[in-house]
Amino acid sequence: MTAIQKKPDNPIAHLSAEDIEILGKELDAIRDRVIAERGESDARYIRKVIKTQRTLEISSRAVLLFSLFPPAWVVGTAGLAVAKILENMEIGHNILHGQYDFMRDPKIHSTTWEWDHVSPADQWKHSHNQLHHTYTNVLGKDNDLGYGIMRVDEDQKWHPMHLGQPLWNFVNACFFEYGIAAYDLELGRNLQKDRRKDPQFRARARAVGRKIRRQVLKDYIVHPLLSGPSFLSTLAATFTANLIRNLWSHSVIMCGHFPNGVETFEKTSIEGETRGEWYLRQMLGSANISGSRLMHIMTGNLSFQIEHHLFPDLPSKRYQEIAPQVRALFDRYGLKYTTGPLPKQVASAWWKVIRLSLPSRTPAAPKPADELSTRTLAPSGA
Repeated sequence: MTAIQKKPDNPIAHLSAEDIEILGKELDAIRDRVIAERGESDARYIRKVIKTQRTLEISSRAVLLFSLFPPAWVVGTAGLAVAKILENMEIGHNILHGQYDFMRDPKIHSTTWEWDHVSPADQWKHSHNQLHHTYTNVLGKDNDLGYGIMRVDEDQKWHPMHLGQPLWNFVNACFFEYGIAAYDLELGRNLQKDRRKDPQFRARARAVGRKIRRQVLKDYIVHPLLSGPSFLSTLAATFTANLIRNLWSHSVIMCGHFPNGVETFEKTSIEGETRGEWYLRQMLGSANISGSRLMHIMTGNLSFQIEHHLFPDLPSKRYQEIAPQVRALFDRYGLKYTTGPLPKQVASAWWKVIRLSLPSRTPAAPKPADELSTRTLAPSGA
């Protein structure tokens, strides 16, 4: 993909400034309706998911106490992997977005929840909620565009190190929770000589270290030790469950912003950005995954990435409900609603990683003259 402002056929050139602001008001109306309706049914839903996840995790860990027996290993590992996916995707991610703060429940609140992940919740909220959702797909501002280790847009400068990015991406997928922790710490920037002694960075690094120790103690020491003679098999089962969780979450997240059809934006495009332009950037900078209700739950409803980026603090189960309304707006305003089944979206994202590991064959097209002076052709949003 090339930044939308440099495309000769700009997909929003047909929209006037007035069109974009009317679109924003229509999206505000959808949000307002959900805010007015949310309540006990949403609270019951998240409490049920939490109860299901905890029951599944406890029972799976109990089965793994006997993991020396192959059937117990398979059942326990599968159950623990699903429990970890549920905790990270449908529970942790969404609670930390503040989707259930309206409940006023101190145990299910974005300010108190700590998730089953090596990245401390407060650091993840800063890098994800405040930075990624503010600068979605803005080149040079949104670090989620390649996580700082990959080139995922033609407008990003190619370096020989990018030849290895398919390998980096695979390793990152396998150990994704650790990659996220490093990303939240901005290690690439903060390990420079003039920054590594910064007190704030060192404090955040210590917090990550403490969280990693707690996770390792729980998953790789206490639980395997409780298994007695099944110590090694339980250790392997827990590692496998974490690996499955990492590969799944990495795939889901890649599908949200990397597949073909997703747009990127230049830094200058967000200067003086209006509410309507904010919405428009989210619409064009995200992609959905089609599938069953179970699949949506297992993705944390991030299969509705477009709706999530438009309304990140609405209860996640509402995204499927409002998706037809959002898609109708895409159609009415002549915009492309990027979606597809999981295999297709994963393949598209991976092909982009592989293709852009090589130098671009041709330089990016220059900006058309009218885009240099017309504000409505440079949309953005957070």
